[in-house]
Amino acid sequence: MKDVLKRFPVRRGMVLSISMFALLAGLTLTAAMVRADSADKKTVGSKPVLTVRMIQPKSMEWAQTIAANGNVLPWQESSIGTELGGLRLTQLNAAIGDRVKKGQVLARYNDATIQAEVAQAKAALAETEAALGEAQQNANRVRQLGNTGAMSEQQKTEAFTKEMMAKARVQSAKAQVASAQVRLSQTRIVAPDDGVISARSASLGAVSQPGQELFRLVRQARLEWQAEVTAAESNRIKAGQTVSLLLPTGKTVQGTVRNIAPTIDMKTRNVLVYVDLKTAADPLAEAKPGMFAKGQIAIGQTRALALPGSAILLRDGFANVFVLQADHKVKQVRVKLGRQADGMMEVEGLAPNTSVVASGAGFLADGDVVRVVK
Repeated sequence: MKDVLKRFPVRRGMVLSISMFALLAGLTLTAAMVRADSADKKTVGSKPVLTVRMIQPKSMEWAQTIAANGNVLPWQESSIGTELGGLRLTQLNAAIGDRVKKGQVLARYNDATIQAEVAQAKAALAETEAALGEAQQNANRVRQLGNTGAMSEQQKTEAFTKEMMAKARVQSAKAQVASAQVRLSQTRIVAPDDGVISARSASLGAVSQPGQELFRLVRQARLEWQAEVTAAESNRIKAGQTVSLLLPTGKTVQGTVRNIAPTIDMKTRNVLVYVDLKTAADPLAEAKPGMFAKGQIAIGQTRALALPGSAILLRDGFANVFVLQADHKVKQVRVKLGRQADGMMEVEGLAPNTSVVASGAGFLADGDVVRVVK
C-alpha cells in the first residue's frame, strides 16, 4: 500500500481532502438537526396552556379596624336585698330570666307585726293630737284674759309650755307613724328599675337578715362588651365608633363605643374599652354575661386595592397572583393579603394598572404562555 501511495502521491492528497469534506458535512448536518429539534421544542412551548381573562386591582373604600378580645358583661347589675330582719318570706313573684318593670313586686314578707306597729303608731298620734287640742284651748283662754290680772305669769307660762309640748308630741307621733309605714313598705321587695332577673337566692319561708341579697337584676337588660386594647391602639379609639362583635354562638352583634378607661391595667398593660351592645328585644337570648368574644372596632375608612378571591393563589403558605408579561407570558408575583369583604381581598404589592389573571391561577406556572380573552 505504501508503494502504491508512493507511486501516486497526488491521489493520496485527494483522498484526505474528500475525507475531511465528508466529516465537515456530517457535523453540519448534525448541528442543523439539533437546531431543528430545538426549534420544534420552542414551538411546542409557545402554545398557550390556558385561556384566561385579565383584570386589574380595584380601588375600594375599606373600613380600618382594630381587633380586640373581651368579656360580655351587664351594663349595670343591681343587688336587690332586704332591709328588715326576723320576718318570714311568704311570697316570691320572680324567677331567673324574668323581665320585670320598675316598682314591680318581686317578693313579700309576713307583715302582720309591722301592720300592728302602724296601727299602734296611728293610735299614739290620735292621742297626742287630742292632748294638743286641750293644750291649745287652755292657751287660748290665757290669751283672751290678757293682762287682766286673773292669772299669774307662772300660770301663763305653764299653759303656753304645755301647748308647745303637745305640738312636739304630735310631730313625734307622726314620725312614728311614718317610720312604721316605711317598715311596712319594706316588707314588699320591688324592682328598682326595668330589667332581667339574673340571679335569685331568696327561698320561700326563709327568715332573712338585714342586708341579705335576694335577687340580682341586669338593669334595663343592657349588656356591654369590655374590650382589651393596647395603650397605642386606645389613642385611635373614640366614643361613638361602631363595633362588630362575633359571639361564640356564631352570631354577630353590633355595638357602639361608650367610653374608654382613663387608666391602664398594671397587670395586663391593656386599656378597657366599654362598648354598648345593640341586641334584639330579648338581649340575653343572643349574648350572655360572662361570654368571651372577639370583635372589630371600626376607626375609619381607607382606600386600598382589592382582587376577587378567584385571582388569589395560596401556595406554600403565601398568597400569589399571575400577572401578564410580554409575549402573553405570565409571571407569578407574591402579594400580601389584608381585609376581606363581599368576596374581595385587599392586596399589597401590586400597581393599580397591573393585569392579573382573573381565575384559574392554580393551573398556571411561572412563565406559562396564555391566551387572553375579553
